[in-house]
Amino acid sequence: MRLTRRALATALAACAGLLAAGPASAQTAVPVRIGVIPVIGAAPVFVANGEGWLKEAGLAPTFTTFESGPNMIQALASGTIDVYVAGVAPLAVARTKGIDVRVVASTAIEEMVFVAGPKLAPYFADGANKAEAFAKFRAKEGKAARLATQPPGSVPNTTLQHWLWQVAKADKANAEVVAMGIDATQQAMLAGAVDGASIREPALTIVQMRNPAIKLIATGGEMFPDQPGTVVGVFGAFADKNPAAVEGLVKAVVRATELLKSDPARAAKPVEAALGKGITDLVTITRAITSPAAKFTADPRAIIEATKQMQAYQVSIGTLDKDVPLEGLFEPKYYEAATKR
Repeated sequence: MRLTRRALATALAACAGLLAAGPASAQTAVPVRIGVIPVIGAAPVFVANGEGWLKEAGLAPTFTTFESGPNMIQALASGTIDVYVAGVAPLAVARTKGIDVRVVASTAIEEMVFVAGPKLAPYFADGANKAEAFAKFRAKEGKAARLATQPPGSVPNTTLQHWLWQVAKADKANAEVVAMGIDATQQAMLAGAVDGASIREPALTIVQMRNPAIKLIATGGEMFPDQPGTVVGVFGAFADKNPAAVEGLVKAVVRATELLKSDPARAAKPVEAALGKGITDLVTITRAITSPAAKFTADPRAIIEATKQMQAYQVSIGTLDKDVPLEGLFEPKYYEAATKR
């Protein structure tokens, strides 16, 4: 049967409509600039990207790696990133400076742990009192233990100080906190340049595989109960302009979090592609994902109370001027929509 011109035109128009109604093309995808720190806590975002779920959500992501959350705040303030994937603690500081950033998802909790190097570790043997261990180290070595962590205001720094002074009750004369980047912390531990450190995965797995004399002394829960960790924060202007894109981002993160728990071997592949870069391998990343220091959760509501407590502690040590209301910081509506059954 021959088609008339009118019928042919109608058929072509119908096909065009179907194509337009399909998945977002590269031309219609929303560009999103994502800042990340290279840790296992950020794994849900790496998985969501590697599995193609961000693209399915109509996003065209580009990634920039940072050494810490506080460093990333500068990028948020200058408008060079749209999404922040790092520790929650610096975001309270950011809001005091007028930076509109909103936590739309969590990714992990209780990430930070404390490890001791070969010289310091023996002092903690057999469940020794932590404060006494640091005191005995100083008496024997003639100097305070040097402990590496990230910059003041970051989750690693805040967590380490909380454990040292509030949990272990160490004397400040016996422990020196040294701020440095994530990679530098790992290298310093392996080189013996520091005596201990607050680290997270994959650094925990890497340093212990390379030097079994480096010992895990305190878990994340011991250092700061329900310790809030890595989150997905979205710049306010981007969220207001692209609400559907933000919902798609959160849905992808929720889906990735479920995969990390149900099939870590599959999830490890995109994480290794993002973090490995020839430095580590798939086996190491898989171990890191299944480590006791890897606790994935996408629900931002689960960390609100712990974030209040961490913020109060930041005020007490002077890295935050005053408590900041958290009502505007957490925006769980995207998570609630993503998990609606």
